[in-house]
Amino acid sequence: MTVVFHLFLSICSALACLAPALAHAQVTVFAAASLQGALDEVAAATEIDIVISYGGSGLMARQVTQGAPADVIILANAAWMEWLEAQGAVEAGSTEIILSNTLVLVGPTGAEPLPGPDADALLARLEGERLALGQTEAVPAGIYAREWMQNTGIWAVLRPYLAETENVRAALALVARKEAPLGVVYQSDADAEAGVDVVHNINPEGHSPIVYLAATVQGRASEDVTGFQTFLRSEAAQDIFAAHGFLRAEHAQ
Repeated sequence: MTVVFHLFLSICSALACLAPALAHAQVTVFAAASLQGALDEVAAATEIDIVISYGGSGLMARQVTQGAPADVIILANAAWMEWLEAQGAVEAGSTEIILSNTLVLVGPTGAEPLPGPDADALLARLEGERLALGQTEAVPAGIYAREWMQNTGIWAVLRPYLAETENVRAALALVARKEAPLGVVYQSDADAEAGVDVVHNINPEGHSPIVYLAATVQGRASEDVTGFQTFLRSEAAQDIFAAHGFLRAEHAQ
């Protein structure tokens, strides 16, 4: 009887140790700030337990290389993802394009349109104030905005009038609060903020293609991680993103 009792205790102990391994682990996602709202809705549509941390793509990428506990990283710029791949910070072959977007010029609600704005028109609208945008050397939306200004010949004139922010949502907030008369953000950002109106749709040929890429962080692969990345490209997830102003993955191919 004693032997049977001890055997029973041993089995219970083994099962107790096994239980955490059988439970679904939480998946931590580091994501570009411009995905906030849309990605929250996508995560809620899965049965996987997802926790999301948002920030500028450059900041998220650097944190991952420094050992931040992310399982999946989603960035709004191919160059930052290529940098992570070169650092060996993401699983080989796990990177995939999940979305695209467009760039727009916004003003506070009620702002008049600025069709084909040149440097003079932009300076006149700014009236000595600042153009809000992401950091032009680190934040993807800011990088794309810089390329647009360089390619249209207005960069040198506008550069002294820039208010560079740590992420695109911060630039959006400056315009919505009327602390900046103009800002360069994504179409999805403009759709998410009632306090701004689009005054100009920036020609996508004037900057690098806007792509969002997801990858599994090195050493963090699991069934749930793979399942979440697969879901990001599913029709259900793509419909949610499209409803928030993003372009489907096929537009970025």
